[in-house]
Amino acid sequence: MAATPSAFAPARPRLLSCRAPGRRPAQLPRWTASATRSGAPSSSMDATAKAGRRPGVREYVEAAREMARRPDGGPPRWFAPLECGGGGGERVPGAPTLLYLPGIDGVGLGLIQHHERLAKMFDMWCLHIPVQDRTTFQGLVEHVERTVKSESLRAPDRPVYLVGESVGACIALAVAARNRDVDLVLVLVNPGTSFHRSQLQSLSALLDLVPDPFHSSTPQLLNFLRGNFMKMLSRFDGAGKALLEATSGLLPSLMVSCKISRKLILHKSLCAAVSMMLFFFLQYLADIFPKESIVWKMKMLRTASSFVNSRLHAVKAQILVVAGGNDELLPSREEAERLHGTLKKCRIRHFRDNGHKILLEDGFDLATTIKGAGYYRRSRQTDYVLDYLPVTDDELEKAIDRDRLLNFATDPVMLSTLPDGKIVRGLAGLPREGPVLLVGYHMLMGFELGPLVTGVLRSTGIHIRGLAHPFMFNESSEQLIPDSSNYDIHRIMGAVPVTAVNFYKLLSEKQFVLLYPGGAREALHRKVRIWYREHNISLETVKTSIVLEGDSCLQGEEYKLFWPEQSEFVRMASRFGAKIVPFGVVGEDDICDMLLDYNDLMKLPFYDILDKKLNEEGLKLRTDSTGEIKNQDMHPVVLTPKMPGRFYFIFGGPIETKGREKELRDKEKAQHLYLHVKSEVESCIKYLKEKREEDPYRSILPRLLYQAAHGSDVEIPTFEP
Repeated sequence: MAATPSAFAPARPRLLSCRAPGRRPAQLPRWTASATRSGAPSSSMDATAKAGRRPGVREYVEAAREMARRPDGGPPRWFAPLECGGGGGERVPGAPTLLYLPGIDGVGLGLIQHHERLAKMFDMWCLHIPVQDRTTFQGLVEHVERTVKSESLRAPDRPVYLVGESVGACIALAVAARNRDVDLVLVLVNPGTSFHRSQLQSLSALLDLVPDPFHSSTPQLLNFLRGNFMKMLSRFDGAGKALLEATSGLLPSLMVSCKISRKLILHKSLCAAVSMMLFFFLQYLADIFPKESIVWKMKMLRTASSFVNSRLHAVKAQILVVAGGNDELLPSREEAERLHGTLKKCRIRHFRDNGHKILLEDGFDLATTIKGAGYYRRSRQTDYVLDYLPVTDDELEKAIDRDRLLNFATDPVMLSTLPDGKIVRGLAGLPREGPVLLVGYHMLMGFELGPLVTGVLRSTGIHIRGLAHPFMFNESSEQLIPDSSNYDIHRIMGAVPVTAVNFYKLLSEKQFVLLYPGGAREALHRKVRIWYREHNISLETVKTSIVLEGDSCLQGEEYKLFWPEQSEFVRMASRFGAKIVPFGVVGEDDICDMLLDYNDLMKLPFYDILDKKLNEEGLKLRTDSTGEIKNQDMHPVVLTPKMPGRFYFIFGGPIETKGREKELRDKEKAQHLYLHVKSEVESCIKYLKEKREEDPYRSILPRLLYQAAHGSDVEIPTFEP
């Protein structure tokens, strides 16, 4: 009886012939799903679809075994998983091509957890290398190269993405070195270029001496199973997790002897489950990694690593290296750093808790990683406005988790202003349709950004797109911060470099745009303004004032606006009839004190060298301004924490510009509106500073007591607006 196609595609991809230059390949017959003895389709795929979760390691192993068992010796060919067909209009217009180059297994299903999301972003194809195929590394490079050239001819204005895993990463680098004129973006996952410094090199020498089938019991492969497959299988819940914990330490001895000591097994069901799991993986290894295939692919990996390392200087492609910190087969973390120092257009992303099979492990999302690194584009140059893909539920949750401690400590209060001028708690006063320009005060270090953007999105569904300092998008600046992915969440949430072009595009797309006219100078303010110098007041007079009035005469910079003199945003907003919503936020002084500011840092030995590095390659903003606002350089500050207070936000009444475009072309009238907006922001800040004194729950201790009495999910009261 013919098997009925299952609800999930990976076990039965449609294979496609090699692509001829300039045309799409012809479709070949589909592979059918694996079936049980009764002729019914395999149940795990259907169960996965019904459960509404992404396919994982179980589906990967079943599909890989099904593909490997077919009597097919080659040649290598491309296939597109059925759910990657982009049906239903889900794929974004102008999606670039993505070619997945598998690791040593060669199956081509390594992205099985990521198919659904990647299919919306890319025209996706996977390379399948049959188990018995013996195509050389050079042959594989030429095979991929033909496809890359074909896709480049078909869509010359779009990049071609190569996602390569271990030996697949070597193939991608070789193709890039041979095709420097093709627009390529490489995503290298635990690249095999480190083969000569890895355990795999000793394993390759050992395999020739080990008889078949005991090659699957070598220490390196056992480490791979114990360390990496246990991480992949961690998505099983309940008894499955307990089983994995109980067996993870026993797996090496169990795999070697295939015996289970009765002293270690406390229950027959556990014994049966362990036996089934071991048999499952032994069968997987026997199908996917027969000895002769492993020996062949180890030799290929050695050749590939040597070939590519001698040609890294020729690689001009844009590259993202994804490295697992717990990779037990390759020194991937160190290799990522080496490649980053060798290749010109290279960024790295470390995932310290992930292993060699990071693509099959929970908690890793390739699409989010590409977006966060700023590497998703559909044309020759990245367009941060038009190439942006909306944030997913998972990405929003991760953004909220990132600020969970800050939100817990500060319990932000959000207020808005209704059309009649009444101030209410909540966001009922915010406009619901764009274009809208939110203009406000930038807290120290931008502490308000996370609670503001995620809080508004979660409460109203309004997605705010921020105009951010170009420093956050500069590849060279990543080398100077401890975590290279520090700004990824801002890019994922829709931040764009602050330029007039991006501002124009966002408003033309009727977006909600977040603008801080004070910029970096406002977010990185100083401890005390030296205002007496600006106003030609003598130091003796200042000292006298301190004696008579105390330190309050020294004006601190918190809550001070550092806005330019010109009405930068008013005429642009009026051109699109955007509503301008002034807002204020206070609370930075409730959570920290500044220990060292820029003036203090400049007194430290050798800090001037770091300061130059931080700003030498960055885009200079407001070079035509004067005074304090001209200083938009980036620098760190040193803070000391305090007993946490509370954050307060207030959105003022919307200011209409629709129908006033001709009026606001007049510089004097535009300047008048600009000063009015600035005055409204200052009034918002003043209102919050006064009203927070009436909040009985301003400090964290009363809030904790309130939650202990009423529950952790209850909304904590505040002052009456």
